[in-house]
Amino acid sequence: MKKTQATDAVNLFKQLKKDVRAIASQQIDRLEQAMCQRRRWTAEQFRLFLVEHPLVRHLTRRLLWGVYNDENALITCFRVAEDSTYSDAQDELFTLPAGNIGIPHVLEIPPESAAAFRQIYVDYELLPPFQQLERGSYHLADNERNVHELSRWDGRLCQAGRIVGLERRGWQRLEESGSVYAMRKSTPYGALELETEPFSLIYGETGYSDLLPVESVKITAPYDRYGKQSSPTFSVLDDITASELINDIESLFD
Repeated sequence: MKKTQATDAVNLFKQLKKDVRAIASQQIDRLEQAMCQRRRWTAEQFRLFLVEHPLVRHLTRRLLWGVYNDENALITCFRVAEDSTYSDAQDELFTLPAGNIGIPHVLEIPPESAAAFRQIYVDYELLPPFQQLERGSYHLADNERNVHELSRWDGRLCQAGRIVGLERRGWQRLEESGSVYAMRKSTPYGALELETEPFSLIYGETGYSDLLPVESVKITAPYDRYGKQSSPTFSVLDDITASELINDIESLFD
């Protein structure tokens, strides 16, 4: 009986560890999307749901945070220390001013502030849960701003698994008769669509490592794939949304 109980306890502990890892992975994805989509929290929400949350606080301490004004402009950056206090770019105690809290994107962090916090991360051996300060930043070329479709990736090959893996970055599969023919990501400016050669992962018809060509990357009016409204051009995207679109597509070829 004791041996059975001990075995059950070990199995339960292993399952709990597995569940915690799965939850942590989900939270990392959510926090990364919160940065890209510029989600904001009040100071009280930030404290309750991020700083003091038993499953999230260890992630919160490894990220750089920002205070935003009513116009959603970044005021200043700070980090959460091991004792759950806040510190600034000089590693001095920091008191939150009035404003909302968010995860700043590298494109909106002043260079001198980014450099100071990078050094702090090195000094304390902090490893961010996803790329933030070291995140790649991209820009649309001048001739890509006033078009509905980007051609820079046309014909490039990527793995089927990488394509559906975009779901972790906020994309959704578009399917017909069990085949994936595109991925879509909604933004406030329009829907971004990545079209590929149709493929099916059901019953192993297409393997996750099978190579497929990118056919198009385009922007359409929100929820209007069939052109009932005039399609916007990529010029409507703000710098962060444009950078993240390019970052997402480039991740297919890493």
